[in-house]
Amino acid sequence: MTAFDGILFDKDGTLFDFHATWGAWSLRVLEELAGGDRALFRRLGDAIGFDVDTSRFLPHSSVIAHTAPEIALDLLPHLPAGTDAAALVDRMNALAAEADPVPAVDLPPLFRGFRARGLKIGLVTNDAEHPARMHLDRAKVAEYFDFIAGFDSGHGAKPDPGPLLAFCRAEGLDPARVVMVGDSRHDLQSGRAAGMAVVAVLTGVAETPELAPHADAVLPDIGHLPDWLDRASAGVIPAT
Repeated sequence: MTAFDGILFDKDGTLFDFHATWGAWSLRVLEELAGGDRALFRRLGDAIGFDVDTSRFLPHSSVIAHTAPEIALDLLPHLPAGTDAAALVDRMNALAAEADPVPAVDLPPLFRGFRARGLKIGLVTNDAEHPARMHLDRAKVAEYFDFIAGFDSGHGAKPDPGPLLAFCRAEGLDPARVVMVGDSRHDLQSGRAAGMAVVAVLTGVAETPELAPHADAVLPDIGHLPDWLDRASAGVIPAT
């Protein structure tokens, strides 16, 4: 008897190292918008919680867990009047699709193992769906996912539980037998609201003191999930 029938993953900071993957994307977006104006470049970085000198995200950065339209709202007040918000979001998503994701661990063997356990596997990200599919394909794990949802897939965005529950409906799963895995409070809050077990990983920006109060477990990375699943199935740790 296994403790779970399904496992849901966040993408950035969970499957992929957050700083390594999105630092280059942020620099490119800000450089395009600033057009050579270094003062504006820095103001835009500050607006989204991104240190342009170190290419690192600050804990409050909107890039960590928010959608592209929400990030655009942080940028627009610093851009010329009349800047088209929809066009800005489209450009951000286009650049996101071109990003080279840096896996947090060696993903293909890990996902082969999840599939061998009979688990249904889903992805719920606040990125757009098209870039998400591109990133999974580049990481050579797209074939293992039964369900993929971005903020624009019609199910809502985290921390709302809507996309998590859509996974359960699509795959015929009881939320109580699904675990949500993510690197941010948004991930954990959405999992709790959906009635799932929640596991945090430390490959994003948030650290243990921020995540632990909201999680059933905090792991260094998703490579530690097989052992956690084994212990949950054996009743060594609570399944929820």
